[in-house]
Amino acid sequence: MTPLIQLKNLEKAYDLAGGKYFVLRRISLEIQPGEFVTVMGPSGAGKSTLLSILGMLDGAWSGEYFFLEQPVHKLSVKQRNELHKYNIGFVFQSYHLIDSLTVYENLEIPLSYKNIPHKERSSLVCDALDRFNIVGKKDLFPNQLSGGQQQLVGVARAVIQRPKLILADEPTGNLHSAQGEEIMELFKKLNEEGTTIIQVTHSEKNATYGNRIVQLGDGWVVGENATAATRSA
Repeated sequence: MTPLIQLKNLEKAYDLAGGKYFVLRRISLEIQPGEFVTVMGPSGAGKSTLLSILGMLDGAWSGEYFFLEQPVHKLSVKQRNELHKYNIGFVFQSYHLIDSLTVYENLEIPLSYKNIPHKERSSLVCDALDRFNIVGKKDLFPNQLSGGQQQLVGVARAVIQRPKLILADEPTGNLHSAQGEEIMELFKKLNEEGTTIIQVTHSEKNATYGNRIVQLGDGWVVGENATAATRSA
Protein backbone atom coordinates (compact mmCIF):
# COMPACT_ATOMS: atom_id res chain seq x y z
CA MET A 1 0.00 0.00 0.00
CA THR A 2 1.28 3.47 -0.88
CA PRO A 3 1.65 5.61 2.28
CA LEU A 4 -0.57 8.65 2.60
CA ILE A 5 2.36 10.43 4.29
CA GLN A 6 6.06 9.71 4.12
CA LEU A 7 8.66 11.76 5.99
CA LYS A 8 12.40 11.30 5.43
CA ASN A 9 14.89 12.99 7.76
CA LEU A 10 12.59 15.95 8.37
CA GLU A 11 14.12 18.65 10.57
CA LYS A 12 12.98 22.00 11.90
CA ALA A 13 15.47 24.43 13.44
CA TYR A 14 15.82 28.06 14.45
CA ASP A 15 19.05 30.06 14.16
CA LEU A 16 19.95 31.49 17.56
CA ALA A 17 22.96 33.47 18.76
CA GLY A 18 24.55 30.33 20.20
CA GLY A 19 23.85 28.21 17.12
CA LYS A 20 20.95 26.20 15.79
CA TYR A 21 18.06 25.18 18.06
CA PHE A 22 16.36 22.04 16.72
CA VAL A 23 12.63 21.58 17.32
CA LEU A 24 12.48 18.40 15.23
CA ARG A 25 15.39 16.07 14.46
CA ARG A 26 15.63 13.50 11.63
CA ILE A 27 11.98 12.51 11.66
CA SER A 28 11.35 9.55 9.36
CA LEU A 29 7.77 8.32 9.49
CA GLU A 30 5.09 6.69 7.38
CA ILE A 31 1.32 7.05 7.80
CA GLN A 32 -0.85 4.60 5.88
CA PRO A 33 -4.32 5.50 4.54
CA GLY A 34 -6.97 4.75 7.16
CA GLU A 35 -4.62 4.85 10.16
CA PHE A 36 -5.45 6.62 13.42
CA VAL A 37 -2.09 7.75 14.79
CA THR A 38 -1.48 9.48 18.12
CA VAL A 39 1.58 11.69 18.66
CA MET A 40 2.58 11.97 22.32
CA GLY A 41 5.43 13.40 24.34
CA PRO A 42 6.21 16.06 26.96
CA SER A 43 5.69 19.78 26.38
CA GLY A 44 8.36 21.10 24.02
CA ALA A 45 8.88 17.74 22.33
CA GLY A 46 7.84 19.13 18.93
CA LYS A 47 4.36 17.60 18.65
CA SER A 48 2.42 20.67 17.51
CA THR A 49 5.28 21.72 15.22
CA LEU A 50 5.15 18.33 13.52
CA LEU A 51 1.39 18.63 13.11
CA SER A 52 1.76 22.12 11.62
CA ILE A 53 4.29 20.82 9.08
CA LEU A 54 2.09 17.84 8.19
CA GLY A 55 -0.79 20.28 7.66
CA MET A 56 1.41 22.40 5.36
CA LEU A 57 0.96 25.45 7.57
CA ASP A 58 4.74 25.64 8.10
CA GLY A 59 7.12 25.57 5.14
CA ALA A 60 10.39 26.40 6.94
CA TRP A 61 11.95 22.95 7.42
CA SER A 62 14.38 20.60 5.72
CA GLY A 63 14.12 16.98 4.61
CA GLU A 64 11.55 15.23 2.46
CA TYR A 65 7.77 15.11 2.87
CA PHE A 66 5.57 13.16 0.47
CA PHE A 67 1.78 13.47 0.65
CA LEU A 68 -0.23 11.28 -1.74
CA GLU A 69 3.14 10.75 -3.47
CA GLN A 70 3.43 14.51 -4.06
CA PRO A 71 6.87 15.88 -2.99
CA VAL A 72 5.69 18.63 -0.62
CA HIS A 73 9.32 19.74 -0.08
CA LYS A 74 9.50 20.70 -3.76
CA LEU A 75 6.12 22.41 -4.09
CA SER A 76 5.53 26.16 -4.17
CA VAL A 77 3.51 27.83 -1.40
CA LYS A 78 0.53 28.01 -3.75
CA GLN A 79 0.78 24.30 -4.62
CA ARG A 80 1.02 23.36 -0.94
CA ASN A 81 -2.02 25.48 -0.14
CA GLU A 82 -4.00 23.72 -2.86
CA LEU A 83 -2.93 20.27 -1.62
CA HIS A 84 -3.91 21.25 1.93
CA LYS A 85 -7.21 22.81 0.90
CA TYR A 86 -8.50 19.73 -0.88
CA ASN A 87 -7.15 17.00 1.40
CA ILE A 88 -6.65 18.13 5.00
CA GLY A 89 -9.00 19.17 7.80
CA PHE A 90 -7.75 20.72 11.08
CA VAL A 91 -9.30 20.48 14.56
CA PHE A 92 -7.78 22.79 17.17
CA GLN A 93 -7.88 22.78 20.97
CA SER A 94 -9.15 26.37 20.99
CA TYR A 95 -11.88 25.69 18.37
CA HIS A 96 -10.80 28.53 16.01
CA LEU A 97 -14.38 29.34 15.03
CA ILE A 98 -15.06 32.81 13.64
CA ASP A 99 -16.95 34.68 16.38
CA SER A 100 -18.80 37.01 14.00
CA LEU A 101 -20.27 34.13 11.96
CA THR A 102 -23.12 31.77 12.82
CA VAL A 103 -22.62 28.00 13.06
CA TYR A 104 -24.03 27.66 9.53
CA GLU A 105 -21.64 30.31 8.18
CA ASN A 106 -18.64 28.77 10.00
CA LEU A 107 -19.37 25.46 8.28
CA GLU A 108 -19.78 27.11 4.90
CA ILE A 109 -16.45 28.96 4.99
CA PRO A 110 -14.11 26.07 3.96
CA LEU A 111 -16.46 25.18 1.11
CA SER A 112 -16.41 28.73 -0.25
CA TYR A 113 -12.59 28.51 -0.48
CA LYS A 114 -13.00 25.55 -2.83
CA ASN A 115 -15.28 27.44 -5.20
CA ILE A 116 -18.15 25.01 -4.62
CA PRO A 117 -21.44 26.37 -6.06
CA HIS A 118 -23.85 27.90 -3.53
CA LYS A 119 -26.53 25.21 -3.95
CA GLU A 120 -24.05 22.41 -3.34
CA ARG A 121 -22.53 24.27 -0.36
CA SER A 122 -25.98 24.60 1.17
CA SER A 123 -26.62 20.88 0.73
CA LEU A 124 -23.28 19.92 2.31
CA VAL A 125 -23.81 22.27 5.27
CA CYS A 126 -27.30 20.88 5.88
CA ASP A 127 -25.93 17.35 5.76
CA ALA A 128 -23.24 18.24 8.31
CA LEU A 129 -25.72 19.96 10.63
CA ASP A 130 -27.87 16.86 10.54
CA ARG A 131 -25.00 14.39 10.93
CA PHE A 132 -23.58 16.15 13.97
CA ASN A 133 -27.02 16.83 15.51
CA ILE A 134 -26.54 20.60 15.53
CA VAL A 135 -29.42 21.67 13.27
CA GLY A 136 -30.93 23.59 16.18
CA LYS A 137 -27.67 25.55 16.62
CA LYS A 138 -27.23 26.70 13.00
CA ASP A 139 -28.21 30.34 13.63
CA LEU A 140 -26.27 30.71 16.89
CA PHE A 141 -22.88 32.37 17.25
CA PRO A 142 -19.90 30.58 18.87
CA ASN A 143 -20.19 32.54 22.12
CA GLN A 144 -23.73 31.17 22.51
CA LEU A 145 -22.45 27.57 22.52
CA SER A 146 -20.82 25.45 25.21
CA GLY A 147 -17.22 24.34 24.75
CA GLY A 148 -18.33 20.88 23.70
CA GLN A 149 -20.75 22.31 21.14
CA GLN A 150 -18.06 24.61 19.75
CA GLN A 151 -15.68 21.69 19.32
CA LEU A 152 -18.43 19.68 17.66
CA VAL A 153 -18.81 22.51 15.14
CA GLY A 154 -15.02 22.56 14.76
CA VAL A 155 -14.98 18.86 13.89
CA ALA A 156 -17.94 19.28 11.52
CA ARG A 157 -16.10 22.12 9.78
CA ALA A 158 -12.95 19.98 9.45
CA VAL A 159 -14.77 17.06 7.82
CA ILE A 160 -17.38 18.92 5.75
CA GLN A 161 -15.02 18.98 2.76
CA ARG A 162 -14.48 15.20 3.12
CA PRO A 163 -10.71 15.39 3.63
CA LYS A 164 -8.43 12.39 3.36
CA LEU A 165 -6.66 13.47 6.56
CA ILE A 166 -7.78 15.07 9.81
CA LEU A 167 -5.13 16.66 12.03
CA ALA A 168 -6.27 17.23 15.61
CA ASP A 169 -4.19 19.23 18.12
CA GLU A 170 -5.31 18.43 21.70
CA PRO A 171 -8.93 18.27 20.47
CA THR A 172 -10.39 17.60 23.93
CA GLY A 173 -8.01 19.80 25.91
CA ASN A 174 -10.66 22.41 26.81
CA LEU A 175 -13.54 19.98 27.36
CA HIS A 176 -14.83 18.12 30.40
CA SER A 177 -14.59 14.32 30.30
CA ALA A 178 -18.06 13.55 28.88
CA GLN A 179 -17.66 16.11 26.08
CA GLY A 180 -14.15 14.83 25.36
CA GLU A 181 -15.40 11.26 25.11
CA GLU A 182 -18.11 12.36 22.65
CA ILE A 183 -15.48 13.99 20.42
CA MET A 184 -13.19 10.94 20.55
CA GLU A 185 -16.07 8.58 19.69
CA LEU A 186 -16.78 10.85 16.75
CA PHE A 187 -13.16 10.59 15.59
CA LYS A 188 -13.33 6.82 15.97
CA LYS A 189 -16.43 6.68 13.75
CA LEU A 190 -14.85 8.94 11.12
CA ASN A 191 -11.76 6.73 11.12
CA GLU A 192 -13.87 3.60 10.71
CA GLU A 193 -15.44 5.28 7.67
CA GLY A 194 -11.97 5.61 6.13
CA THR A 195 -10.63 9.01 7.22
CA THR A 196 -6.99 9.02 8.28
CA ILE A 197 -6.49 10.82 11.62
CA ILE A 198 -3.38 12.10 13.36
CA GLN A 199 -3.95 13.52 16.83
CA VAL A 200 -1.60 15.22 19.27
CA THR A 201 -2.63 14.57 22.86
CA HIS A 202 -1.33 14.22 26.42
CA SER A 203 -4.27 11.95 27.23
CA GLU A 204 -3.50 8.24 27.58
CA LYS A 205 -7.23 7.56 27.28
CA ASN A 206 -7.51 9.46 23.99
CA ALA A 207 -4.51 7.54 22.67
CA THR A 208 -6.39 4.24 23.06
CA TYR A 209 -8.81 5.30 20.31
CA GLY A 210 -6.02 5.11 17.73
CA ASN A 211 -4.09 2.14 16.40
CA ARG A 212 -0.53 3.47 16.80
CA ILE A 213 1.35 5.81 19.12
CA VAL A 214 4.42 7.81 18.05
CA GLN A 215 6.42 9.13 21.00
CA LEU A 216 8.45 12.34 20.60
CA GLY A 217 11.17 13.53 22.96
CA ASP A 218 13.31 16.64 22.44
CA GLY A 219 12.35 16.65 18.77
CA TRP A 220 13.27 13.01 18.11
CA VAL A 221 11.02 10.00 17.54
CA VAL A 222 11.92 8.03 20.67
CA GLY A 223 9.39 5.21 20.30
CA GLU A 224 6.52 3.74 18.33
CA ASN A 225 4.03 1.14 19.46
CA ALA A 226 0.63 -0.28 18.59
CA THR A 227 -2.23 0.42 21.00
CA ALA A 228 -3.85 -2.31 23.07
CA ALA A 229 -6.91 -2.19 20.80
CA THR A 230 -4.73 -2.95 17.76
CA ARG A 231 -2.83 -5.76 19.48
CA SER A 232 -6.06 -7.46 20.53
CA ALA A 233 -7.67 -7.13 17.07
